[in-house]
Amino acid sequence: MSGSGALLPDRHPTGDFFVCDIFDALPKTDMGSMEHPMFSLSTRPDRRILNYEHNGVEITVTPSVRGLATIHDKDILIFCISQLMAAINAGRTVSRVLHLKAHDLLVATNRETSGDGYKRLREAFERLAGTRITTNIVTGETETTTGFGLIESWEIVRHTRAGRMASVSVKLSDWLFRAVLAKSVLTLSRDYFRLRKPLERRIYELARKHCGRQPEWRISVEVLLKKSGSASPRRVFRKMIRDMIAADHLPDYEMTEEPGDLIRFSRRGQVVEGPDKPILPPQALEEARAMAPGRDVYALEADWLAYWAASGRPQIRNPQRAFLGYVAKRVAERD
Repeated sequence: MSGSGALLPDRHPTGDFFVCDIFDALPKTDMGSMEHPMFSLSTRPDRRILNYEHNGVEITVTPSVRGLATIHDKDILIFCISQLMAAINAGRTVSRVLHLKAHDLLVATNRETSGDGYKRLREAFERLAGTRITTNIVTGETETTTGFGLIESWEIVRHTRAGRMASVSVKLSDWLFRAVLAKSVLTLSRDYFRLRKPLERRIYELARKHCGRQPEWRISVEVLLKKSGSASPRRVFRKMIRDMIAADHLPDYEMTEEPGDLIRFSRRGQVVEGPDKPILPPQALEEARAMAPGRDVYALEADWLAYWAASGRPQIRNPQRAFLGYVAKRVAERD
């Protein structure tokens, strides 16, 4: 693929991608900002005040002089949430303050590690700290009605000899931290960070949140436009969605336009249900969680079923043993 609509290159394809314990988990993000628009899709400074209301949820997003936080700035939050969830799943104590290596963050989110990469990272921190949210979204059974920043504060703890940030301290908002403690998060495809266009990232988030592991999910173009947070007119938005359908870049999901101005999302390579499909008991997933801390066991189950289907759908006498053997092999490949 080529051209402006193509995926970004995988800048860090080697096994060194996960350079510390935090990288053992797949990327994760909070469900609140997946379902509702909190980030600008503009590639230029966006200083609008955004107001959103849908099914009783109200959100006001106010920019700083630096502009609204963008969907690409969200990479920082995804990295932080992934780190916290990996620690929680490993039984470690966590707090709102995280100490990060800037280089690790850039590598984990498929960003350039050049001087410009560090400069853009600093600008992202400034927008995240400056953007203010007021919402009644419930996180951890608590309804927040006061304003807060996406991150409360950040500081460069240590510089490199060249003057770039080397180590960064980040304090997350209490709202976001509660979402993590409540495990109100979902796993993303690593290819999310390869999506070039802001709208592609936002549409993937919505598909992941609403379609999830279901065979398919339908939504009208009008509601999709509203939930995406796009500022484009409906006819322009519809054209962008059609371009996305033609490009077919979305990880995990295929998009199809249907009569009635509807868009259907369906999982790629989904296993067709049938009487011969292996059924796992609940304890199999619990054992898988213990074997692979921080991993999405439902994603592992889907991968295993896809592998089973591709192998000719053989009869399996002990699905639990076969699945756990598959999980053990996947864990060994990551070590």
